[in-house]
Amino acid sequence: MTRNTAREIAIQLSFAAAAAGRDPLELADEFFAEEHYASLAAECPLYEERPDKRQMAYIRSLTRLIGEHRDELDAFITDNSHGWKVERISRTALAVLRVALCEIVYMDDIPAKASINEAIELDKNYDEPETVSFVNGVLGGFMRSRETEDSEA
Repeated sequence: MTRNTAREIAIQLSFAAAAAGRDPLELADEFFAEEHYASLAAECPLYEERPDKRQMAYIRSLTRLIGEHRDELDAFITDNSHGWKVERISRTALAVLRVALCEIVYMDDIPAKASINEAIELDKNYDEPETVSFVNGVLGGFMRSRETEDSEA
């Protein structure tokens, strides 16, 4: 399994947790239970391969961080979405944005450009081109605001 596949699984977990109003790690425990995961593999090629220990640690860490910092991540999204409230953004785009921003802000071992590029590519699987452009704009705005903050410091 590639990091990209693990990232997509994290996006789906983030989406499901937000939609159900559930704790992301609790949901992940259920999600990765042997029988449940096997049933997903029968329905979707994304789940044909089970994550190894390193990939599982990445998915769980990302899922945990999104749960812990959801309000802050949503504030970053709101600040960079130019007039859009979080409630108006598609749930899939929101999940993609949360994952990308979480990687950028809290996971130093992942280059920001890689997080952004992967987010855009993954969002193409779920959303219309206009929404993909919106996601790209939010992430670009976030990076520009960070660069401005860094240059002022």
